[in-house]
Amino acid sequence: MTGNEPSPVQTPPETALPALQVSELTVAYGQQVAVAGVSLQIERGEIFGLLGPNGAGKTSTLGAIEGLVHPRSGTVTVDGMDARQHPTEAKARLGVQLQTSSFQAELSIEQIANLYGGLYGVRLTRERIRQSLDEIGLDQERGKRFKQLSGGQQQRLALYIATIHDPLLLLLDEPTAGLDPQSRRALWSRIEQLRKRGSSILLTTHSMEEAQAVCDRVAIIDHGSLLTEGTPADLIAKHRDDARVKAVAHGEVTLEDVFIGLTGSEIRD
Repeated sequence: MTGNEPSPVQTPPETALPALQVSELTVAYGQQVAVAGVSLQIERGEIFGLLGPNGAGKTSTLGAIEGLVHPRSGTVTVDGMDARQHPTEAKARLGVQLQTSSFQAELSIEQIANLYGGLYGVRLTRERIRQSLDEIGLDQERGKRFKQLSGGQQQRLALYIATIHDPLLLLLDEPTAGLDPQSRRALWSRIEQLRKRGSSILLTTHSMEEAQAVCDRVAIIDHGSLLTEGTPADLIAKHRDDARVKAVAHGEVTLEDVFIGLTGSEIRD
């Protein structure tokens, strides 16, 4: 991957079900509505970015997809399976990496891989673990305890654990937050490799550079509602003449200009 354009999404066979369908999803905490009728669809082999300011509804949307949050209304369908009616089967098709992942601090990388492989019902030989860790640049670190790893190494390990059972749909919550440029690019390459192996990916990010480099399509959400959706290039073309976008642009309109123009310039906590 060059870092400029994502590889084109592979068109699935006509009979293939979407990896994820979210229809009219509403999530509320008491009287506060966090997600208001959001609908989106992710095809097989697609990398989809969910963008939004802090408090926009991204985490609540992911929580509902994961089954951690009970929506007020709407449906979540994973591989054609209703996640509320068949929660165990739907969750088995998911892999999840949170923004900050914490494993047992005293366990080595190899022990963590064996532990989570067992939890997912995946039989892992020592050779298979070594090969997998070598692919992500951690083979020489496999004897280290988790607490001894750098931030980038911990993120690479977390992504490996999230995909240890070859999930159909991978949910990534700001996977490169706080990483240096080299570690960020390494994770981008890893995400692309996972897509080539058949995974579909839904990620949240505050980095417009990341969204433009990695995602086939993106959606911008704010105040719980989906504002716009399309490829990064399509969104720029669609909104370049919007007065709000033109007001914040400095020269050629970028995806970040579109994002700020649609969601506002105020800082969110």
